[in-house]
Amino acid sequence: MDTKYAKACPSRTVMDVLANKWTLYVLGLLRQHERPLRFTELRRGVEGVTQKSLTQVLRNLERDGLVTRTIYPTIPPRVEYALTDLGRDVGALTGAIADWSKANAGRVHAARAAYDGKTD
Repeated sequence: MDTKYAKACPSRTVMDVLANKWTLYVLGLLRQHERPLRFTELRRGVEGVTQKSLTQVLRNLERDGLVTRTIYPTIPPRVEYALTDLGRDVGALTGAIADWSKANAGRVHAARAAYDGKTD
């Protein structure tokens, strides 16, 4: 089977969004809570993400139809993010990646230590 990852393949643009580490964490956090979350809740829940990075990830996810952004006319405005049906669908995949990562982190770290301990 000759599979090519052609530059022009439409799926590559989707994979580019999903391959972002912050995307996986944001999707996972929204999936865990099963309710809309505010920007500040997402920022607190994803340790290490900058405001700029989180904003970009949320824009990309909204653009791709994976999350909705709801603005409430309060002062200051309240903004909430929630998974769409498409976002919940991809959550099965991202959840599997997270589960695999948790289950195999010890093995991966051991492999790293063994590799790093080698002398060439």
